[in-house]
Amino acid sequence: PIRLQAYERMTLFLERINLTKLLIRIAPISNQKHDYENFVIDQIEQEFEHNLTQQIYMSDECWTIITTAKNSTIQMIRKAAMSDRVDSADKLREVILNDLLEKQSPSNAALGYIKNEVAELW
Repeated sequence: PIRLQAYERMTLFLERINLTKLLIRIAPISNQKHDYENFVIDQIEQEFEHNLTQQIYMSDECWTIITTAKNSTIQMIRKAAMSDRVDSADKLREVILNDLLEKQSPSNAALGYIKNEVAELW
């Protein structure tokens, strides 16, 4: 039961850092793109730190995939913020959301892995 609960918590974490949901949930705190970039990344890091203990209940491979999803999500935010076409917090949101139309959120792949690993528990 504890192991299953860890997978549930990490599923919630991955859902919360899914960029589409994250950017809708977190409104810009100013018009400055870097303020918004840092604020969103801080939210991701806090959420991750809150769930660090869950790693003891899952395989190393699963934890690595979750960590990679988190880091890839942060990288997508930073890359979009460096774009010349981004000059405000709202534009940053727009560019990231448009990028997600062409590729899936990093958290989706990690969610798929968690689902497979949990299925093997039964």
